[in-house]
Amino acid sequence: MNNKYLNFITDEHLLECIANLLNAYLRAKNNITKKSFYNNKVDTIKLTFDAKFNDIDEESLIQAEILRQIDKSINNSIGTFHEQILGGIEGFEVGKLSGFDIKAKDNTLFADIKNKHNTMNSSSAESLFQKLARYADTYKQSKCYWVQILAKGSFNEKWSGEINGKEYSHSRVYKISGDQFYATLTGNEEAFLQLYKVLPLAIKEYLDTIEKNGELAQNSALDEIKTEIEMSNRSILDQISFENYNYYLGFDKL
Repeated sequence: MNNKYLNFITDEHLLECIANLLNAYLRAKNNITKKSFYNNKVDTIKLTFDAKFNDIDEESLIQAEILRQIDKSINNSIGTFHEQILGGIEGFEVGKLSGFDIKAKDNTLFADIKNKHNTMNSSSAESLFQKLARYADTYKQSKCYWVQILAKGSFNEKWSGEINGKEYSHSRVYKISGDQFYATLTGNEEAFLQLYKVLPLAIKEYLDTIEKNGELAQNSALDEIKTEIEMSNRSILDQISFENYNYYLGFDKL
């Protein structure tokens, strides 16, 4: 494989994965309207402390809070990016809502991918172990992995221990860090590092090929709030508090 970027997936596949992630960013940005920003109720008490203790003006503070909501949405898309990258390695494929994220085409490997090591509670961990054990029991030649792309160490080891008060162990159920999983699928110990190093160039060159005619539209939440305060003469935080909590005692007088 004679590629410009990586030797374990085609250039076209890498650029397609980058394009998919860009689209996820655009959707996340464009989806943050005032209505969606208010969906989970904005904690204006916390924002008041943030503004005063960190000496941040209200507009910058709300923009940062909006970006935090976008970031929360994007985290899931980053996990999908890794699934798509790994699914482009010869001999492997993406699960496509089949109960696994990545599998070997010959059914010798199944994996569930989490972007960060701390994204599961004990019930989710128990459910995941049971699912991987079922795959291992069904496909006797398979190894089944809980993949932590961003882990607290570099490891590839049997996943065993107590979860929700029950002892779990299986001879072919493993937990593995992102670097080790990339190495397992590619046969290249530095595959994850190579992806990291090539991304700035690949992203730049992809962005250079697309038109930027408004495609990178920004969220509208802050503009909508600012339009409201032009009429109400409230501060930004008072406007958000009024719109989120006007049913609270006295808040209708803000």
